[in-house]
Amino acid sequence: MVNLAFDEDSYLPSSSNHRSRSVNGTWEPDGVTFFIIQGLVNINERKMILFVILLLGYIAILGGNSLIIFVALNDPKLASPMYFFLYHLSFVDIVYTTTTIPKMLSGFLTDMNTISVPGCFLQMHFFIQLGVTAYAILTVMAYDRYVAICNPLRYTAVMTRPVRLLLIAGAWAFAIFCTLPATSMTWSRTYCGPNVVRNGWCDLSSVRRLVCGNTFLDNIVSVSFAIVALLTTGVLILTSYVLIGVSMSRMGVAQRLKAFGTCAAHLTVVSISYGSASFVYISYRVGNFSPEDRIIVSVLFSALTPFLNPIIYSLRNKELRESIRRTVSRFRPAAVAAMKDVNT
Repeated sequence: MVNLAFDEDSYLPSSSNHRSRSVNGTWEPDGVTFFIIQGLVNINERKMILFVILLLGYIAILGGNSLIIFVALNDPKLASPMYFFLYHLSFVDIVYTTTTIPKMLSGFLTDMNTISVPGCFLQMHFFIQLGVTAYAILTVMAYDRYVAICNPLRYTAVMTRPVRLLLIAGAWAFAIFCTLPATSMTWSRTYCGPNVVRNGWCDLSSVRRLVCGNTFLDNIVSVSFAIVALLTTGVLILTSYVLIGVSMSRMGVAQRLKAFGTCAAHLTVVSISYGSASFVYISYRVGNFSPEDRIIVSVLFSALTPFLNPIIYSLRNKELRESIRRTVSRFRPAAVAAMKDVNT
């Protein structure tokens, strides 16, 4: 167990009753009406440095992904299915990081970072669901690349707008299916104290350690659905790229380079996503890290892909890069005119 910078016993509830009660019309576990997010409590000298780094990273995530959404929705030259899926991925990345980073930033500015019981479970649920949704959308994008490369003549006939909407809806439904059982089981448990979450946010495993009772079944359900989520998306992405590779092996050199260029950005993002997830999993079980280092690794993992997505796609994709340039050049005269008006 981790040594806290404050007396954990002072936050124990006054009641040890294992029943639930209604508080202001909402059901909460008896004795625990809020949780304390431990966060990075033992790095006082580096707290503001990490605050600035995290804030700048969050601003970059919001700005980069918002720019992709804006240009994909407003530029007619980006009307292909690939950009339709890309701006949905950017939207998920924005909401995904927003579920945790603002609360973490506020924790740097207060002595004790608290969160209500409903807020904690909502944060937990949406953090996991949006993470799975991102993997599911990456899987849909792999299928899109498979159709574009292996069946180019039928691409527009296959990837119609109803099909694209169905694929996106399926990605969200798959994420809900994989997330809801574990989070709902954790929500239904009794929490009688302590109420200190040993993480930077309401992480499922960290909150589950506070349950008053046996959580063996909960752990089995969580692991099972996590395996379903990762294996399903991973196998489908791998299958798509195996078929793409087989199709590319039959092409000429020029066609092969063009085909590789269309899926290079997506393949890079997938590699980073699964690579960073594997690193976090292995480091948690093998590495001799302090609790603070584990939280920092988790934050970097959760923010890495949303931060890199706009950079990778804008660098690797000529159409997107040119669209961003056109958008910036369109707004530049308006900005210059506004500055002139202010000066005069």
